Formats: sequence, C-alpha cells, structure tokens
Amino acid sequence: MPLAATSTDAKSVGDLPLEVTSFIGRRSEVSDTKRLLSASRLVTLTGPGGVGKTRLVLQVAAALRRTFRDGVRFVELAELRDPSLLAYKVAERLDLRDQSARTPIETVIEYLTPRDLLLIFDNCEHLIDECALFIDVIVRACPKVRTLATSREPLSVYGEVTLLIPPLSVPDPVDTSLNVLADYSSLQLFVDRARTVMPGFKLTDENCATVANLCRQLDGIPLSIELTTAWLRTLTLQQIEERISSHYRLPSPGSRTAPERHQTLRALVDWSHELCTATEQRIWARASVFSGSFDLPAIEYVGADEDTPAEEILHVIHSLVEKSILIRDEHSGGVRYRMLETLREYGQEQLVAAGGYETIRGRHRDWYANLAEQFQDKWIGPDQESWAQRMRLENSNLRAALDTCLTQPGGTAMGLHLANRIDQHWRVSGAHKEARYWLDRLLEEAPEPTRERASALRFNAWHAMFQGETETGARLLDQASDLAEQLGFDRETAWVMQNRGMAALISGDLREAIRFMSGALEIFRRGGDLNGELNALFMLGYTLGVSGERDRGLSILEECISSATQRGELFWHAYALWSVSCVEVLHGNLEVADSAGKEALRFHRRLDNRQGVAYSMEILAWVNGKNGRHARAATLFGSAAEVWKEVGSTPENFAVFRENHQQLISLTRESMGNDSFEAEFRHGRELSSEEAVNYALETKTPRKPVSRPEDLPLTCREWEIAELVTEGLTNKEIGARLTIAPRTAATHVQNILAKLGLTSRAQIAALFVKAQKTSPEDVDT
Repeated sequence: MPLAATSTDAKSVGDLPLEVTSFIGRRSEVSDTKRLLSASRLVTLTGPGGVGKTRLVLQVAAALRRTFRDGVRFVELAELRDPSLLAYKVAERLDLRDQSARTPIETVIEYLTPRDLLLIFDNCEHLIDECALFIDVIVRACPKVRTLATSREPLSVYGEVTLLIPPLSVPDPVDTSLNVLADYSSLQLFVDRARTVMPGFKLTDENCATVANLCRQLDGIPLSIELTTAWLRTLTLQQIEERISSHYRLPSPGSRTAPERHQTLRALVDWSHELCTATEQRIWARASVFSGSFDLPAIEYVGADEDTPAEEILHVIHSLVEKSILIRDEHSGGVRYRMLETLREYGQEQLVAAGGYETIRGRHRDWYANLAEQFQDKWIGPDQESWAQRMRLENSNLRAALDTCLTQPGGTAMGLHLANRIDQHWRVSGAHKEARYWLDRLLEEAPEPTRERASALRFNAWHAMFQGETETGARLLDQASDLAEQLGFDRETAWVMQNRGMAALISGDLREAIRFMSGALEIFRRGGDLNGELNALFMLGYTLGVSGERDRGLSILEECISSATQRGELFWHAYALWSVSCVEVLHGNLEVADSAGKEALRFHRRLDNRQGVAYSMEILAWVNGKNGRHARAATLFGSAAEVWKEVGSTPENFAVFRENHQQLISLTRESMGNDSFEAEFRHGRELSSEEAVNYALETKTPRKPVSRPEDLPLTCREWEIAELVTEGLTNKEIGARLTIAPRTAATHVQNILAKLGLTSRAQIAALFVKAQKTSPEDVDT
C-alpha cells in the first residue's frame, strides 16, 4: 500500500510533492496553521515521528499556494546527513545555480529578500541546530518570506510560533455505536487505507469495535495505522488485534524513557519488523544506507549476499512495498523506492546493531563509484538527456558516497576518483559551489601526487574561474600542470592548456586563448579524448569567429556540430550552435543566428542547463535587437537577466561578451525610449522559466500587459489589476491569476477607485479601454 509521496524526488504538483493517498481529518490543524502563518513569519509544527506533520504541511501549502506571489518552495531534509550542505540543499530546491564565489547562504538570502513566498523545511530534527541558525537568518533578512517547518522539537528561534500536532482522534472505550465511531478521524483513516488493501472493506456493526480498539492501541498515530492496515493482506482484523495487544504489553527495548506516543510507534515498528521474514529484515536494514530514493539495480548490489542472491531481491522489495516499509515512486518511466524517515532510522539501528553498517556503506559507495564511471564513459552519446536526469535523481546518494569516502579510513583516493567522474554532472547542474566544497575537502585529505589529484586540481580550477576567482584558478592550474608534467600525464596537460585558454578568453586575450586551445585540440586528437576534442572545437571555433576569423571559426564549429550529431551528443552540440549564433549575429547573418540560437536553447532546456539557457536567451535578444524587434529584444534581455542572476553570473563577467552586450542593450533602449524599454524588460523578468523559454522560441506568447499611461497616478501593479478588472475578473479570480490573496486584490481595486475618483469597476474598465485605444500599437509580433 503506497504511503504519501513526500520526497522531493517524487513527482510533484508545482513545487510540492505529489500526495498519492487521500488526506483524512486535520481540519482544525490546517486552519490553525494557516491562522498562525498569517500572524507570524515562522511556524513550526512539532510532534512525534509518524504523527502526520508532513502530510499536514503539504495540505497547508497547497491551500496557501496562490496567497504568495512567488509561490511555495518545499525543502525535504530527511535525506540530508551532512549539516554543512544545508545551504546547498536549500539553494538546490530554489533552483539557484550560482556560479559566483559567494557562500550559498548569501546566494539564498539575495534571492529570497525581494520575494513573497512560503518556504517549507520538512524534517528538521536531525539538523536542528543548523536549521535554527539558517532559518533565523532568513527570518531576519527576508521580510516577505514566511517559513513553515516540521520537527520533532521546536527550533527555538526568536519569533517562532509552535503548534503541537496531536495524533488523530480516537474513541473512548464507551463509544461503541457505529454512527459515533465513524466520526473519529483515526477510524476514517483506518478504513480508507484498509480499502487500498481490501477494496470492499467497510466499517460495520460487526467490526467497528475491533477497529476502534486497534486505533486506541495505536494512539491514533497515522503511520502506525498505515503500517497496521498493510497486514490485512495476510491477517484478519482479529489476528491483528491479538498480536498488537500481545506486543504492546511488552516494553520496547531501549525506549522505556521515551514519551508514551514514541513508545507506541516504536512498538508498532518493532512488531512490523518481527512480522517480516529474516530476509526482509536484512534488506530493510541494508536499504537504510540509501539517501533519498534508489532503484532496483542499486539495492540488488548493496543488499545481496550468499543467503539472498541478487535475483531474489526483487521479490523482497515487492514484499516490503506491500507491507508499506518501502514507498514506490515513478520517474520518467522508471521505478524508484524510498522509506519514510522513521523507518529508515529504524533500519539503520538494526544494521548498526548487527555490525554491518560500515560494510554496507562501503558497498553503497562502490555502487555509486561504478555509476559515476558509467556516467563518464557514456556521457558522450545518445543517452545524454537521460543520464542528466538520472544523476540529478542520484544527487543525494552521490553526496552520501562522497561522505563515506571522507569518513572511512583510506577512502579519499576513491573519493577523488568519484568526484572527478561526476564533474560533468556538477557542470550541467551549475553546482560550482558544491563541486568546490567536495574537491577542497578531498584535496586536503589526499595530498599524494597521483593522476586523480592532478585532475581534481584542474577541475577545481575550472570551477573557481567560473566563480570569478581567477587568481585561485590560476594557482590551482599551476599545481595541476606541475603534477601532470611530473607524472607524464599528457591528457591532463591538454586539459590544463584548454583551461588556460578559457581563462584568456574570459579576460579578453583572444590571441593567447587561440594559442592554448589549438595546442589542447592537437593533444586531445592524438590521445583520442572525444570529450576534450568537442570542448576544444567549440571554444576554439567561437574564439576564432568573434576575433574576426569568421570562416575559419565557423568551419571548426561545423566540425564540432557534425561530430556531436553523429553521436547524438547534446551538451557540446548546444554550445557549438550557440557559438554559430554569436558569430553570425556579429556579421549580420540574422536568420542563421536566430535559427542556431533557438536550436541551442532547445538542447540546453532538454539538459536543464540553466547556464546554457542564459547564454541562449542573451544571444536571441541580440538577434531581435538587430532585427528591429526592439520590444521582443527588451523582453528577452529581461528574461536573460533573471536567469543570469539565478546562476550567479552576468555577461559583464566576460570581456569578449561585455562590449556587444552593452551596445545591444543601449541600442534597444534608445530605439524604444527608456520607459518602454524598462516596462518590457520588467515583463521579461517576471515570466516563469517555461514562459520565458517558450517566448524566446516563439512557440507561445505570454499575455502582454498594456502600457500604463504616464499621466495616471497608478502603480504598475494597480494598472495590471485594472486590466484584469476590464476582463471581468472578480477579486478572487484576480488573486488566483496574480497569486495574491483576494483581500489584497480588493485593496488594490479600492486604491484604484480612490486615486481616480471613480465609484465602480465598470468605470475602471471604461478608462482602461480608452487608454488602450489611445496607446501606440506595438509593431513587434
């Protein structure tokens, strides 16, 4: 029986995990939480594990989603083990891929400060100190952000309001009437979950007393009820009642001092564990080493042994899903599994007690080291898109594997090996900060002069340079170069040369960049390094093209595109197309530039490469500006600016890019007039990611606001609401369209009436229509 899908890896609705089972009861708790959030900027829901805090917070978030202009962001912390990565996790959930050298918390705060959103932190208890400090900073620095947290204990942050979530209501023993018992939420949940196991199950005069007694013994804890109903596949209600009654008379080992409800849940999990076969118990314990979700091949490798060969694992996993120990999720046609945190912690306790924890962690590390090897070997090929998606799903497990490398004796060499092979994953994800976090730690712990160290130094240098730390990058490159020369490592020498060429390109020294890139390309070809060859072809072709050698540059870029096309490769193919667009727009071949820029954007979107999306939107803004489509160019400049900010970069950082960017911005502004340019630019920044990409590709055109007359004393927001009033929308509908509260919309309407001396919504509409007719037509399409 599937439980609620609360992992951020699960399919989601907007930014909230998809709930796959019905929500029962909790009406008053939902109302109380919403009321507290309206008055306080930090609300923490507390209560024992399994009481339903996550389900409740998802209900509240779904109900309030439209109240916040910038929506809701959900940060699941159960899978995070390293407190140092808390800020990275939050930045990841905010889709921030900041390439600058700022700390992650600085990036998060800058992003959140102007935004009106609800930020949810789920399962804070194991990171309580770090969460408290982090959330305290957000509360103090971001006045429009409201924070909702779940934890087994309060965060103890200034301004925090806590709400203890009780178990579901259970009947007194004197309540025996079917009509009375049916109103208790614990029984309603029992019946609902029982129906997923036995579709015809219902509460009757014959079974209601038994169900009521079970709910009382389970203290109304939702997780306990869900685990219990799973056993209806193999036991009758009476058998379950007998076993639970017998089991709960026994003290739970190690938990006598725990609160009563914790003992109840612990006893229920103990009982579920005892009802599993020895094989199921072993796989439950071994699956607890995974962070987040995992797939079948992973658990077959990590969990198999002589007693349970890999080919039998599927049957065990099926049984654990049936018993609600594991939750089944689907992702892009594939199936993954995960545990609720309470059950994962229990499984890990069993694994430690059995003395196999470190061994199984090592097997987990080995599996992901092998996955990283496959990723590197198969990256250049037709499966790039699926590999990018898979590595994103495995990010939590990759972190766990790297942590194992750093904490187990002798593991740093494998850690460097693993980190080097997932560097392309970090690049596509824009995770420069996190890449440097792991590389810095591994390089410090593994000073031995090895080839893996030379590669790690060079990777670290690349990330540093993209963050603008050119001096640090140069120093790391020197170290990598010296070590590669000492070891006779020609392949690494070529990559160092390529990176030096990139550094020269960033600084604007095109002649030096061409020299380094040409040398690197020769070595890559000689050594058969296809990834290096495609990289060098793209960068050399681009540099030649923008330095004045158009034909030679385009010829090299065509070679890169041809080679990538033959292999179904997307990443370097996209950058080569973008480079063609850059070269051609500078030489006035706008039709070719537009086509190549759009195709590059399509590829970058498929890989979810936000940095590539920023570059592509920027170049399409150039194309439209030179084509005289100034309004479209201004909108694209605005959309690009938002993505540049998201990835922590700007075209101003690249000398070869800076001058053309500034010229095209100025040309567009002069052609439109400052006010019109700013309006279109702001419109571009306000588009969602999907809307912005569709607009750039000209596949869909988002609703475009009518220009606000300068002689009307209305703000931009008030003019936007005036337009919606003209469409005939009610305050509630306006609130839904703009994701603001209906009362906020009503206040804006009243302000419009007062400022303009009007008395009705019809007068607002008449004024808006008149202004629309007298405003100049937009010549762009």
